[in-house]
Amino acid sequence: MVSKFTFNNQYLYHGLPEDEKNFLSQVMKDKRYRKNEAIFTEGTLPSGFFFLKEGKVKKYKVDKEGREQIIYIYKEGEFFGYSAVLSDESYGDTVVTLENCVIAFIPKNDFIKMLDKSSVFPRLLLKSLSHEFSVMVNFMTVLSQRTVRERTALILLILNEKYRTDHNEENVLISLSRTDMAKMAGTANETLARILHDFSEEKLILIVERKIKILKIDQLVSLASFY
Repeated sequence: MVSKFTFNNQYLYHGLPEDEKNFLSQVMKDKRYRKNEAIFTEGTLPSGFFFLKEGKVKKYKVDKEGREQIIYIYKEGEFFGYSAVLSDESYGDTVVTLENCVIAFIPKNDFIKMLDKSSVFPRLLLKSLSHEFSVMVNFMTVLSQRTVRERTALILLILNEKYRTDHNEENVLISLSRTDMAKMAGTANETLARILHDFSEEKLILIVERKIKILKIDQLVSLASFY
């Protein structure tokens, strides 16, 4: 289902023993970021990795024409930036805040200590990296093979999961900007606006003050054609 296209690694923290959670808590250095502030940019060298405590951030790449393609959205409780540390290479993408955030930084030396002392953390990281790669492949396949209408339906389903604060929450409100939504769907703002208008007319979604609520998930799933 939609989990094939939704990257989430909250288990990286929750799956750790208490003593290792405590170690991470001790070495984390919290910092507040404003909306639209860069955490790191493609091509820069990492000195550690990050844990998102509050808010949401987007991960994107820029093509030769300067167009952004949003790959993932990270939410509260997730780690990011660790693949570049593991590979000892520069960042292959850019991460920017979507809203005001609190983000903890874990220095590279402490990250290495964690890998050396833990029997659980390396396994969880491998699981996360494998899942991240699978999500990226699935997502890029959809972008290249599906219509904009199908892609937009899938993006709404992905965002519905990312903006859900509780597993059983029903009244999820998606507040991502239309510009960023278009960058996820790989289309122009005008095209996205037209499709969202069509979805609203078809009673698939409700748009209130630029926020979106999905009314008929099953119909969007059918429309997205990802099963």
